Amino acid sequence: MKTTPLINALMLTIGSASSAFAASGAREDNSGLFVWIFLGFCALIVVAQLMPALLIMLGFAKAMGKNKVADPQTVTNK
Repeated sequence: MKTTPLINALMLTIGSASSAFAASGAREDNSGLFVWIFLGFCALIVVAQLMPALLIMLGFAKAMGKNKVADPQTVTNK
């Protein structure tokens, strides 16, 4: 395969730029085990608060879906 000077120049340009792409800009936070335990506990509190709210909303939706009209009943005095 015959390579041209343009292909060689392109390969040199891409090859030299690869080291620049290898540098990561990611930040390391050094979170320890206790931080993750704390965050898990916070998530547990949020889930524990959301479950009753969802059950109440489902109860409202179920009650609205019934659309029952109560029949009037007569009250008799004895």
